[in-house]
Amino acid sequence: MRIKLFDSELKVMETLWKEGDLPAGEIAKILQEETGWNRNTTYTVIKKCMEKGAVERLEPKFTCRALISREDVQAYETKELIDKMFDGSRQQFFAAFLSDDSLTEEEIKELKELVNGLK
Repeated sequence: MRIKLFDSELKVMETLWKEGDLPAGEIAKILQEETGWNRNTTYTVIKKCMEKGAVERLEPKFTCRALISREDVQAYETKELIDKMFDGSRQQFFAAFLSDDSLTEEEIKELKELVNGLK
């Protein structure tokens, strides 16, 4: 699913991915504690997520359910980044990522295993 989510919308989605279906009031409580948002802000962001097809409203109690997965959003955002910053070249993206000297030996080992698993 190809949906562009803004940072505020991702906060709502992260809450749903972590907690599962929740009443909007509970999402508001969680985000008030985590971000300081008031109830109206949270409800506005939930409404935007619903308009985009990322969240559906269930009854009773205005229960919210994520309609898209974290993996769908990650795949979309990664493609957007590669298209925008690397002219759509995954090879250029990986070259830039791997040129960072901060990878640990364990991370390098895991990356090699991932690449070998593609064969």
